[in-house]
Amino acid sequence: MTQRPLLASQAAQESPALHDRAADNIRFIRDTMARAGAFTSVSGVGMIGAGAMGIVAAGLGVWSPIDRTPRRWLAVWLAAACCAVFLSSITIRAKAARSHQSLSAGPARRFALAFAPPLVAGAVMTVAFASRGQFALLAPMWLVLYGAAVTSGGAFSVRPVPVMGVAFLALGAACFLAPPAWQPAFLIAGFGGLHLIFGVLIARQYGG
Repeated sequence: MTQRPLLASQAAQESPALHDRAADNIRFIRDTMARAGAFTSVSGVGMIGAGAMGIVAAGLGVWSPIDRTPRRWLAVWLAAACCAVFLSSITIRAKAARSHQSLSAGPARRFALAFAPPLVAGAVMTVAFASRGQFALLAPMWLVLYGAAVTSGGAFSVRPVPVMGVAFLALGAACFLAPPAWQPAFLIAGFGGLHLIFGVLIARQYGG
């Protein structure tokens, strides 16, 4: 008769312990999946918007050519870059909210840590080249370093992202070798054309 109350008491004591272990296991599995997953909130819509801004900047560059008004040409492209970053951040946040993907941990954190350093290097080199009047080096440098950022960040994202990065790297290498007069064509092909093509692909295949 005394055994049953003892068994019931032991079961009552073990039940919270089992619950805690189960919760720890679920938390471990969830964290492992978050670390191993891909950053799927790259926005194709934002990429399309960035491509449209690249085309607008290239068009404005015709009225402010680099060989006659280099600082105005630089201001046009920097303004376009700031607008593209702003639009991309909004669309990425919206897509992440729809898919319930965190932007502060897991794949998003690794994507950002891989994506940011080449962009910081590009900003530093832009200031250095512009202050020395070496404007002809800006376009190929932008294409190469942006391609490096997209390729390295894309290692933690969906397949089209690193492919786009490699395409930017190839365009940048070709731009370094081409005559300076061809640079506007490379810029519109990269920041306009590649963004539009891959933006449409990502929007269709990966939910916006």
